[in-house]
Amino acid sequence: MVATDPTTQRTEANQHTQPEVLTGAQIVCRAIEAEGVSTVFGYPGGAVIPLYDAIPEANLHHVLTRFEQWSGMAAIGYARATGKVGCCIATSGPGATNLVTALADAMLDSVPIVAITGQVIEPLIGRDGFQEVDITGITLPVTKHNYIVHDVNEIASTIKEAFYLARSGRPGPVLVDIPKNIFQAKTEYIPAKLTPRKSYQPTTIPNMRQVRLAADAIAQAKRPLIMAGHGVILSNAEDEFTEFVEKTGIPTIFTLLGLGAMDELHPLAIGMMGMHGHRRANRALDECDLLINFGARFDDRATGKLSGFAPNAKVIHVDIDPAEIGKNVQTAVPVVGDVKEVLKLLTPEVQAGDHTSWRNWIEGQHNRVLRAALEDRPDWPEPYAIIKEIADVTNHDAIVTTDVGQHQMWAAQHLGVKHGKRWITSGGLGTMGFGLPSAIGAKMGRPDLEVWTIVGDGGFQMSGTELATSVQEGLDINIAIINNGYLGMVRQWQDLFHARNYSEVAISGPDFVKLAEAYGATGIRVTTDAEIRPAIEKARSIKGPVLIDFVVEPEANVYPMVAPGAANSQMIEGNGE
Repeated sequence: MVATDPTTQRTEANQHTQPEVLTGAQIVCRAIEAEGVSTVFGYPGGAVIPLYDAIPEANLHHVLTRFEQWSGMAAIGYARATGKVGCCIATSGPGATNLVTALADAMLDSVPIVAITGQVIEPLIGRDGFQEVDITGITLPVTKHNYIVHDVNEIASTIKEAFYLARSGRPGPVLVDIPKNIFQAKTEYIPAKLTPRKSYQPTTIPNMRQVRLAADAIAQAKRPLIMAGHGVILSNAEDEFTEFVEKTGIPTIFTLLGLGAMDELHPLAIGMMGMHGHRRANRALDECDLLINFGARFDDRATGKLSGFAPNAKVIHVDIDPAEIGKNVQTAVPVVGDVKEVLKLLTPEVQAGDHTSWRNWIEGQHNRVLRAALEDRPDWPEPYAIIKEIADVTNHDAIVTTDVGQHQMWAAQHLGVKHGKRWITSGGLGTMGFGLPSAIGAKMGRPDLEVWTIVGDGGFQMSGTELATSVQEGLDINIAIINNGYLGMVRQWQDLFHARNYSEVAISGPDFVKLAEAYGATGIRVTTDAEIRPAIEKARSIKGPVLIDFVVEPEANVYPMVAPGAANSQMIEGNGE
């Protein structure tokens, strides 16, 4: 046996661990791969050409959208369907500014995405060079944090921190702006380690005293009500939340983004609250003596007129962001922490309560008669019937994304969401065009699940070019257009509050079936109730994108509806439930 010289051993070890010399663009790819990213959404341009040189060598699947805003929305759909951080790329100037709406959408809905933008070369910064904008300045109000990288040696650590900030605490969007010359510069690549910032220490574990105060308030309540927000889903706390609800026996309502926090078909789930909430949910809000808010920010669409919101209730507010507690609604018991961690401590502290009479009262507020949208026009496919058929045929198991408008509210009211992360809609910003690109992101993130997007004819015409992306990627996405020939929600407001002055809301569209076929997708048209289910079943049997054009009554309204400035208790019931 020949002895090995120790010096030789050290030299060989050093050779094996010697860092690679890479370009900044290659380091970006390595750094996002290290964060578990395998799919990115983007659109190339001059300032990011070096990055696009590096992408084919990386272990990344790039999805080429047809507009940068929809790259951002696809990243949001990916993040919300998977619970991971979504990632998108845009070039400098208009490429970066086109991402602003997506960043604002993610900010308001607390969605973790990281946007990487190119910037002009450093010598041109501040000189109004071609396609130069101060994107970090522009996005300061709509990002959780943003960076501009001036040293190739700081790329890896910046991206490491960006992903940490995006996913930790209250999640949100982070932007990293990189000048073109920094993409091209070379240095040794050393994987970054996270260095915690003293200025950023989100509270995830709650104060136990506050937890016990919450438990005491729950024990004393006669008519308690639970309010489930997006924070339940963001903290992956659906199981813990359901356990808490079942142990306490407290009826539960949902915000728009809280749908899916527990199975909506559960006997303790009584529906969505707010402007277009279910009648019994809003009635319960008006009568409850304790409201326990888990992970919702008391948005105006949920609360209605604040002075009339839950007027008899003591409020417990559980939220990871202390800035939200007391911002809109006076809170008796604040509990700062991650919903999952709060529930782990709170559930053992509470006892089962007998709320039978309270639950029976709530059930008595349920309007069981689901009438036609317009009863004198039974020949049209009913919007709510379309939603119910999609839910029934898919057994409530599909991911459903929506655009924004009447169809969004019909979907929220009638889908019956069973699982967290399978209801994806634009809440705080209300971004039209959101439906199809978010469905693309959701399908890329969860190819194992069926994906539907429910859109209006107006919103679909904003992002319908993403049919090309769907076809290019070979995605099994089913698109249900609720086609009423109007910008429906605006028309409804004009109908109810502006003397039917239908100003600029009639919107013509293409032949959607022919449009789908022109992109290489399948198109189906439905004009009667009898055609609804066969069309849905046919769409599910076809590989690739399928568009169904559901032609509905032009002037069907969404009810209930709370008028602007009114309390939830003053909802206009119209027809519906």
